Amino acid sequence: MNTQHTAGTTGQPTNGRGAPRTQRPTQWRNWAGNVSARPTREVTPASVDELAAALRTAAERGERVKPVGTGHSFTAAAATDGVLIRPDLLTGIRKLDREAGTVTVEAGTPLKRLNVALAREGLSLTNMGDIMEQTVAGATSTGTHGTGRDSASISAQIRALELVTADGSVLTCSEQENADVFAAARIGIGALGVVTAITFAVEPVFLLTAREEPMTFDKVTADFDQLFAENEHFEFYWFPHTGNCNTKRNNRSAGPEAPVGALSGWFEDEFLSNGLFQAVNSLGRAFPATIPSVAKISSKALSARTYTDIPYKVFTSPRRVRFLEMEYAVPRDALVPALRELKTMVDRSDLRISFPVEVRTAPADDIALSTASGRETAYIAVHMYKGTPHQAYFTAAEKIFTEHAGRPHWGKIHTRDAEYLSSVYPRFGEFTALRERLDPDGLFGNDYLRRVLGP
Repeated sequence: MNTQHTAGTTGQPTNGRGAPRTQRPTQWRNWAGNVSARPTREVTPASVDELAAALRTAAERGERVKPVGTGHSFTAAAATDGVLIRPDLLTGIRKLDREAGTVTVEAGTPLKRLNVALAREGLSLTNMGDIMEQTVAGATSTGTHGTGRDSASISAQIRALELVTADGSVLTCSEQENADVFAAARIGIGALGVVTAITFAVEPVFLLTAREEPMTFDKVTADFDQLFAENEHFEFYWFPHTGNCNTKRNNRSAGPEAPVGALSGWFEDEFLSNGLFQAVNSLGRAFPATIPSVAKISSKALSARTYTDIPYKVFTSPRRVRFLEMEYAVPRDALVPALRELKTMVDRSDLRISFPVEVRTAPADDIALSTASGRETAYIAVHMYKGTPHQAYFTAAEKIFTEHAGRPHWGKIHTRDAEYLSSVYPRFGEFTALRERLDPDGLFGNDYLRRVLGP
């Protein structure tokens, strides 16, 4: 049986004349504050037709166009000096098909709102990343992922999508319809058009039991293959300047539900992981020499805990401390060597790193520009507290990652260009040829896309 839900704003013009609302330009900044842009104007369409009209108008005027979500990308993928498209009115669930096991959702819908709505219907995504503030279009367009032995990124859970191209055409894409576009547009970096709706595979809501516990760096790297094989979702954090890690294992459970208690959850997730962590990073920024000593203490602050809850409450966590991030995907069998090289580099350097290094995995998928395209993958993410010099650390880390054929996350800081990326993505030419066909005049271009995809 199909259950139909319609987004209340879809198809409703915002100015009473059938045209999208146009605002005076304001400076746009991303979440981390490291990217800013000043568009010529901002457009907030309330329907697909309004969006298509806005794209045709921009093309006639010779303006560039970029849609922007919540700004959680650390790159300039969404920056524009032309027209900024805000999807604030393109939100809500269009259709919930229980028989097919899918949900179709408007592109501007925040993941958080989607997760809550699905849970209310007794449904869930199979896997998700560790935050849920992004819009569904922003998250999928940049390849947002969690960790999983068998279940892949959010983009790999897409079953169909709706895309408005440069000439205002509306394409419905799936494995059966416009399959070549579907193969690429699930992670399109905003280069192929504006995604207006996404159909995700969903399943009946289930329980996950999470086991978080400290483990030494030497043990987690020595036992990584076993830990990966034995758990549906395994990830860990290594604290630089120490030999300490914190691990997390998530596995499906028959229950009963046993969520984190309100008090202990506040203490671990808000006080320690956000409030105290903010203070520690502020101290380290002011007095870098204190970082190694503080790291040894803070790496032992989180104790072991086990809890069981519905997926989005286990996969995601609040992240209020602002930072800059670089993340690379390497072949899974290259993870341990690359991570050991990273630790050796930090130990031998004068760098002072107050943020942990995050390690996750993903199975191979079939999306042209997915960081897991065609290969079993492991991710290594390095972070620096906002306002702290990051270039030396990120440059040294990037050198290690690229020596292992690393692929940079499309939404996180990196210095790679089209020449390098074409060497690590076998289907790179397929994507750029499709881009040339769908957007021959570069309506959706910007400096970032010119660097990573070519002119």
